[in-house]
Amino acid sequence: MPEINDTNPEANEVQIQMLRRASTTERIARTCSLSSTVIKLSRRAIRRNRPAFSDCEVKLEFISLHYGKTLAEQVRRYISEKTANERL
Repeated sequence: MPEINDTNPEANEVQIQMLRRASTTERIARTCSLSSTVIKLSRRAIRRNRPAFSDCEVKLEFISLHYGKTLAEQVRRYISEKTANERL
């Protein structure tokens, strides 16, 4: 499969050099930040496509799309059971 890269080659080289010089802690921080951004953008897209969804429903849809319907249903049941027990 061909590699797709729309970054200017000179800019790409600068990015690679910066990553090589970064400490492990800096690399982990960048990875966590990027992951957080992707999750937020994904949830924003779900909310845009399903404006009637509650925050919980958006999160469950995220789980369904990224981790599978089975896990999303298990989480949904867990939340329902926990909510029911808290009412008692």
